[in-house]
Amino acid sequence: MPPPVAMPLPPRPACTDAQRIAAATAFAQDMASRRTVRDFADTPVPRAVIEQALRAAGSAPSGANQQPWRFVAVGRGPLRQRIREAAEAEEREFYERRAPDEWLEALAPLGTDADKPFLETAPWLIGIFYERFGLDAEGNKHKRYYPQESVGIATGLLIAALHRAGLATLTHTPSPMGFLNELLERPRNEMPFLLLVVGHPAEGCQVPAIERLPLEAYANFID
Repeated sequence: MPPPVAMPLPPRPACTDAQRIAAATAFAQDMASRRTVRDFADTPVPRAVIEQALRAAGSAPSGANQQPWRFVAVGRGPLRQRIREAAEAEEREFYERRAPDEWLEALAPLGTDADKPFLETAPWLIGIFYERFGLDAEGNKHKRYYPQESVGIATGLLIAALHRAGLATLTHTPSPMGFLNELLERPRNEMPFLLLVVGHPAEGCQVPAIERLPLEAYANFID
């Protein structure tokens, strides 16, 4: 196998430590204002915004640089109703039969239930998939390394990019999500990771009064 082709690292902007701290602080404060939204307005969002956010997602690191993420952005159209119907069917099964009482108790403060109107109201849904394995032109399988972790990182970048663009998001994970393969016509080697709802929050949107853990509760520093 030939050695990989190398190239110079693209230049980084010159800045002082104080400037780096200020930039990191500003980003942390901006992201701290991000909240999951379940009430969306039907206000249109240009496709170009979604395209650029997906470019940011595609810059994520991945195992062996295999880039196993696949995104399907769904705008307006009859497919949205079919997605909602399929998702709500799984959600009803979850809330009425599969979910243990402990899980339902944990969800209760968030006010969630099987009704998911946002799947039709929001201007965009993004189906996010990961490749379980690669397929070449002859249909032969090829191993993917850390596909879920890689797609998780890409999804985080996508959410951050959409937030920076002034949009709200919701990570929706009906279980199981096999219906997304069928409705979005994805091949057998792809697994649904989550369904990201994207748009503007509805006027007067309310979110649960939750608290985030302080830094010292989840981060340790070792000299």
